[in-house]
Amino acid sequence: MILTPGQAGDNPQLLPLLGDIHTIDVDGRRVRVGRVIADKAYTHPSTRTALRQRRVKATIPERVDQIARRKAKGSAGGRPPAFDPDLYKLRNVVERCFNRLKQFRGLATRYAKRAAYHRAEMILACIVLHLR
Repeated sequence: MILTPGQAGDNPQLLPLLGDIHTIDVDGRRVRVGRVIADKAYTHPSTRTALRQRRVKATIPERVDQIARRKAKGSAGGRPPAFDPDLYKLRNVVERCFNRLKQFRGLATRYAKRAAYHRAEMILACIVLHLR
């Protein structure tokens, strides 16, 4: 988890977050991140390039302005990035998690003014949700 100011964008935090994950230990075996399912905020070409360099598949819808720009270039615009709408439907799990975290009143109203306290409160809420 990376805690940022409220006005900070999501896209610049994706690569540092993936850099912190490295591998995941699942049932005693190590597994690397193989796919990212994200919303249109993460569709910047530099993000897609960085994910390709890390050999991470991306399921991210294209923004309307990027589609128009690609089509305006004609054949030089390249082909559209791969997108699986059925796989993208799994993203609702993330949104439901955000909604469950917002049910914790202290998190929703940000009673903790220090970042360290807010981060600790977020981790405790995640633990409580995991144990339920």
